[in-house]
Amino acid sequence: MNRKLAAFTSLMLSLIFLQTVSAQNKAVDAEGHPWWKHAVFYEIYPRSFADSNNNGIGDLKGITSKMDYLQGLGVDAIWISPMYPSPQVDFGYDVSDYENVDPMYGTLQDFDALMKEGKHHNVRVILDYVINHSSDQHKWFLDSASSKTSAHRDWYIWRDGKGTGQPPNNWVSTFGGPAWKFDPKTGQYYYHYFYAEQPDLNWRNPAVEKAMFDVTRWWYKRGVSGFRLDAVDTMFEREDLRDNPVLPGTNQFGDPNTDEKYNHKLPEMHDALRRLRSVADESNAVLIGETWTSNIAELKEYYGAHNDELQMPMDFMFARVDKLSPPEFRKQIAAAESTGGWPVYVISNHDMVRSYNRFGDGKHNDDIAKLMAALYLTLRGTPIMYYGEELGMENNDPKRKEDVKDPIGQRGWPKEIGRDGERTPMQWNDSPNAGFSINKPWLPVPASYQTHNVATESSDPNSILNFYKQVLKLRHTDRALVEGNYVALNPDDPNVMAYLRSYKDDAALIVLNMSSSPQKVTIDLSQQGMPAANLKSLLATPQATAAGQVVTLPPFGVFIGEAKK
Repeated sequence: MNRKLAAFTSLMLSLIFLQTVSAQNKAVDAEGHPWWKHAVFYEIYPRSFADSNNNGIGDLKGITSKMDYLQGLGVDAIWISPMYPSPQVDFGYDVSDYENVDPMYGTLQDFDALMKEGKHHNVRVILDYVINHSSDQHKWFLDSASSKTSAHRDWYIWRDGKGTGQPPNNWVSTFGGPAWKFDPKTGQYYYHYFYAEQPDLNWRNPAVEKAMFDVTRWWYKRGVSGFRLDAVDTMFEREDLRDNPVLPGTNQFGDPNTDEKYNHKLPEMHDALRRLRSVADESNAVLIGETWTSNIAELKEYYGAHNDELQMPMDFMFARVDKLSPPEFRKQIAAAESTGGWPVYVISNHDMVRSYNRFGDGKHNDDIAKLMAALYLTLRGTPIMYYGEELGMENNDPKRKEDVKDPIGQRGWPKEIGRDGERTPMQWNDSPNAGFSINKPWLPVPASYQTHNVATESSDPNSILNFYKQVLKLRHTDRALVEGNYVALNPDDPNVMAYLRSYKDDAALIVLNMSSSPQKVTIDLSQQGMPAANLKSLLATPQATAAGQVVTLPPFGVFIGEAKK
């Protein structure tokens, strides 16, 4: 009898698992929206998230072991920074094999186990795709460099120099120095927008496009739900290689400043992205773009004229506001709303100083961290979190050149200190090395790990972590926050940002005090068809209250309420 019961239980659990996987793989939700529109994404820097074998470097098994945490936090999809085999010149952004896992992170079997655990927890997996260049140790480049007549010669950009010791043009690498390296074996230069160990692929060659598109198909078959596309702006260059215009001054590496009009953001990029989107659509996958833009017109182009390019180009203009300014945030949100595409909000990533430092004032940093969570997690659009943001992790920048691991910092010190500070290990508890590893981690953790860690904050109801959990729970369950439009309120207030998310008969009001002084504001909802609305608190920081339509906020206070007619 017990065996029959066990068999029946096992069968039911299997059916539940299959139903979960089936639901997770649906292209649209119950309201007809693509799955990614209501998902919360979470970037994981694999070296720094969780170390399963205590060698000081994070790995795939470590990520797998934290699926309970990710699900409990309210994450729907994780974006894993490059985990492919790599010489690690640029910490994985120099890929030597697009269809495997670097041994430091594990094996393909470990990846499959991660995928399986992710499905159990309803957490999708997005991979970082280094689309502009490969490693100089990739088999394609090794063959390309073997001779001028090799099968892969035209897979990269080779040219004669202008003269002896003179590169083909004046293009500069974004990491310092000329963007060309001379190869004495074949007597030509090859082009590299990044490090010399990262030669640019020739996207004008149809064979390159086919090979790179096939890589995405290979991973889709393995279960991934999409890609974050690295450095899409640099995929194409002018074929005639004309010099870029020279601008006044020099960069942090001492190179002349140039206007990169002939090797950056060329229009051919959009044609390639449309074709890559067609491949993604075959698997209901999402494409997230690393899209640095200076104005909203540029950002709009990445969606495509018919929303047929990137579903999720990241809005770094919002991310780089870098100050608590309601007028500036209103401006950036209004611009994002005007694109006709789905907004994507980011406040930190592996290339940016952490938001805790950028927005913090040194006194109210925890309150400001909650304030920023309430902002970017309640807007209409999809947020992309960065690991540790939910803890209030702060930068731990190197103090000496000899401590720098990031090649940018090594080359540009002291004007350029590198990106080590924002890539430090995840802070799991208050034990040595923040519970990341028994052995010395690849980067040191900041002293703040003793108070800002998962274990400590989990037991504190007023912690940043628990505030994130509450906001994310609201985001997933409140109809107005899930489906509602965005309406800016009190547009002239320099201190308080207020907006309404409304859907049918449901409305959520978000009021954020971005100043260090207490604020009292009257919210007039008469133009929204709610002249006598009463506010019911859904989530508020201590001392943030509402009476009728008047909201009282302490310094950097947050009030999220339900507006009832």
